[in-house]
Amino acid sequence: MKPEIHPTYYPEARVTCACGNTFTVGATVPAISTEVCASCHPFFTGEQRIVDTAGQVERFMRRLEAGETQRHDDRERREAKLEAERDAKRKRRGLAPIRPAPAASAEKGPVEG
Repeated sequence: MKPEIHPTYYPEARVTCACGNTFTVGATVPAISTEVCASCHPFFTGEQRIVDTAGQVERFMRRLEAGETQRHDDRERREAKLEAERDAKRKRRGLAPIRPAPAASAEKGPVEG
């Protein structure tokens, strides 16, 4: 190995977690701080929790809801366009529209003669 090009190795570097847990490891820095360790990570504790960093969960939920609304609107537009194309095709062929016309005579009542 070449001399003076490698970082200093600290065999007793202290790692401090946000939960308060501390332990030692070998590292090239004397102190390390971390947000999650094996003592507080949900996978190791069996606890179900969401670590919400700067509202990421809320942002994701808003995007999810916006996508649902957009897909619903797109579906309605697609169905309306398809229905209009079907009606136009039937009209070109000289056929009656699929949708029944409103019964105007039924609203006026019986015809007296």
